[in-house]
Amino acid sequence: MFGLVGLLVVVAAVYIGVAFFLGSIVKGTVNRVGPQVTQSNVVLESATISPLSGIGTLNGFTVGNPPGWSSTPAFHLGRVHVDLVPKSVFADVIVINELTIDQPEFNYETRLVSSNINDLLANIQKYAGSGEKEAAKEGPPKKFIVKQLRFTNGKATLGLGGTALPIPLPEIKLDNLGVAEGGLTGGQLSAVVLGDVLRTIVKAATEARGLTGADSLEKTKEAAKQLGDSVKDLFKKKP
Repeated sequence: MFGLVGLLVVVAAVYIGVAFFLGSIVKGTVNRVGPQVTQSNVVLESATISPLSGIGTLNGFTVGNPPGWSSTPAFHLGRVHVDLVPKSVFADVIVINELTIDQPEFNYETRLVSSNINDLLANIQKYAGSGEKEAAKEGPPKKFIVKQLRFTNGKATLGLGGTALPIPLPEIKLDNLGVAEGGLTGGQLSAVVLGDVLRTIVKAATEARGLTGADSLEKTKEAAKQLGDSVKDLFKKKP
């Protein structure tokens, strides 16, 4: 009896240790690579992933604004549900079956035809175009396949201070990211996702043009379209 209890304790300890190990890999990778990709402060507070099911939770993911903008974070994702193939964490391509981001908060600042999200996306694109090639000298970069990505109950805050305008965002749905390409690098995946988020924010802001500057929004909308075209160019190059 005592031997069985002891065995169960050992199994539980190993399980907890592996779960912590997987979470540490995800957290360490995000906090190490994130700032290189965005050229801004990136923090993931914690990550817990089951070594058996691959289901887990990421908490406290914050991406700071790029240089030249306010000290307010560009966006914050309080809680992220992830369902991945556990063994793929150790492979060249990490396969994520489901990624659900609930109640994301984006702070959208504009200046003429530029915005903080716009500049953040430009930094990511730059990294995807050249930074990943430098990183590849130390070994092939990790790639990702995301079969289902959802942003739910999101909101964007336009502007700062007393004039800030909160705008609810519709659900963002992206499927089979990286499937056709055999995986996307971190920079490519980030550019695609953030590009879609930017277009959603601009669309929501445009629909609220009666409460905001219509001319500025039209210029921002055109800038978002141009960025969308440049995201497509990433896939014309080999990572």
